[in-house]
Amino acid sequence: MAKTLSKRYSGVLAHPTSFPSPYGIGDFGKGAYDFINFLTGAGQSLWQILPLGHTGYGDSPYQAFSAFAGQPLLISPDELIKDGLLYGDDLRDYPHFNPDHIYYGDVIPAKLRILHRSYEIFKESADLCMLKEFDVFCEHEKDWLDDYALFMAGKDAHGGACWLEWEDDLRDPDEEIKATWRERLADSIEYYKYIQFIFFRQWNAIRDYAHVNGIKIVGDIPIYVALDSADVWSHPELFQLDEENLTPLKVSGVPPDAFSEDGQLWGNPLYDWEKMEQTDFAWWRSRMKASAELYDAVRIDHFIGVVQYYAIPYGAVTAKDGEWEKGPGKKLTDALDEAAGETKIIAEDLGVFCQEVKDLLAETGYPGMKIIEFAFSGDRFN
Repeated sequence: MAKTLSKRYSGVLAHPTSFPSPYGIGDFGKGAYDFINFLTGAGQSLWQILPLGHTGYGDSPYQAFSAFAGQPLLISPDELIKDGLLYGDDLRDYPHFNPDHIYYGDVIPAKLRILHRSYEIFKESADLCMLKEFDVFCEHEKDWLDDYALFMAGKDAHGGACWLEWEDDLRDPDEEIKATWRERLADSIEYYKYIQFIFFRQWNAIRDYAHVNGIKIVGDIPIYVALDSADVWSHPELFQLDEENLTPLKVSGVPPDAFSEDGQLWGNPLYDWEKMEQTDFAWWRSRMKASAELYDAVRIDHFIGVVQYYAIPYGAVTAKDGEWEKGPGKKLTDALDEAAGETKIIAEDLGVFCQEVKDLLAETGYPGMKIIEFAFSGDRFN
């Protein structure tokens, strides 16, 4: 059944990193709650955000280490103090940052230092109730959390290198090899599980506060995942990779257009849609189900990729030599609808016009998108 929006809504797009904060980056602390209060006071009903994933190199929310994990930098130190998971003295030497910009190169080590400190406090003094809550979280999220935590601990053990550069058996492990590494990296793995526990704990509190105040949250799913991600490392069979060396065969992007004569070379590995279909899109179902638990509506980025996707040879310097290939279309949207439950789906259908996309939107009932500047007549009288 089509999941149309039942009435008109109005809201604001603001990623949590944008909120005022003394810690060099916006987070799930006072700035987030103040923003929800502002939306309520302004008579708004929607809060749209960018992806909340654990960003990799380049700090883009569309290039994350996991399609499921949350961004540790969004964890609020103030909320940790309220929960007894950090002490005021732990922040005494925290750097002072420019409140108008985020300097990730400085923020990341500062924020991670206090997250590691919080983990030590958790191990030493967490009460039985919180320990139980942590165990329940780990069990509920184990399908992605176990591999994510091992992947991140493995990256740390390899100096942060991309998994394709790992020169041992963790590069392409079976379950027995994973078990050996889990024992070897046990404390680091537990740390990564802990920060995800805290991330979702703080986010769920914000989401609940938004709902109490009549605000619905519009989340965002990037169409692709990063090559250096737990998803590709743990499920290489679901991507178009060379069977021997696991490097991509083709990568993502878009062709040249009026805005770029070389096109856009994104570099994400492409899905093996035939393999995905053989599993009844199990990975995508899990991804949508996880998003549906976080948001009231989910925007699917680059929706055209569901119908057709631009494939560029791996190693190409520009996007000029790519070609369009057929995507799964309604087979995938049917699976996503089932996984989403009551959560609404919005299609980001900007860019190249494709009649097949228009037809699929009509069939699914997903709302599309328009940019006001180009939405109507397309000229200066818009």
